[in-house]
Amino acid sequence: MKVLGLDSSGLVASVAIVEDDNLLAEYTVNYKKTHSQTLLPMLDEISRMIQLDLDTVDAIAVAAGPGSFTGLRIGSATAKGLGLALKKPMIPVPTLDALAYNIYDSQALICPIMDARRNQVYTAVYTCRQGRLCNEMKACAMGIRDLLEKLNELGRPAVFLGDGVCVYRDVILENAGIEVSFAPAHVNKQRASSVAALGLTYLQEGRQVTAADFRPDYLRKSQAEREREEKEKS
Repeated sequence: MKVLGLDSSGLVASVAIVEDDNLLAEYTVNYKKTHSQTLLPMLDEISRMIQLDLDTVDAIAVAAGPGSFTGLRIGSATAKGLGLALKKPMIPVPTLDALAYNIYDSQALICPIMDARRNQVYTAVYTCRQGRLCNEMKACAMGIRDLLEKLNELGRPAVFLGDGVCVYRDVILENAGIEVSFAPAHVNKQRASSVAALGLTYLQEGRQVTAADFRPDYLRKSQAEREREEKEKS
């Protein structure tokens, strides 16, 4: 089976094609361009390089959130448009699941963190058991110090990855009561290959939706919505 993966949930834009156990192509950019400028040209480029007929794709996997509201909307619109045009199912892959999948089969706790501003992160905590990711803590938005308290309670070594690391690295080192490590550059950000590979597993399990039914999971309200509610209360 062949799965197209898209991820624009954070600073990174990434597109990949996975066929069974083979990564056929991946194009990832972490630079100062908007995802609306990069995603479709990147898809066009890898399609040309591997002579890909998009009609041969079985499904479209997309990082479904949490993450940047703008990035998620761009990725969702791109994936939905492709799904509707090609009449292909979509596989919503939680962004944090895909990030954690970068550190496959780790003996440590896997802790992806994405900067959610206001001293908060989007995060979850995973262990890898018999080749599968298992949640020790479900995805949520929480304060970085609250997360570290939770990890200290679990009392096991943890590996951190995600764009929140560069923001909170010092806080982690100062407040962690456990052994911590940080993922290296090639696996410390979002990768569409992880979205596609995990999406293939989800597809085989029947975890798919139609393009029309797909909705991103923002996990919390946008800043504009929160500010409007605060004004209404006052």
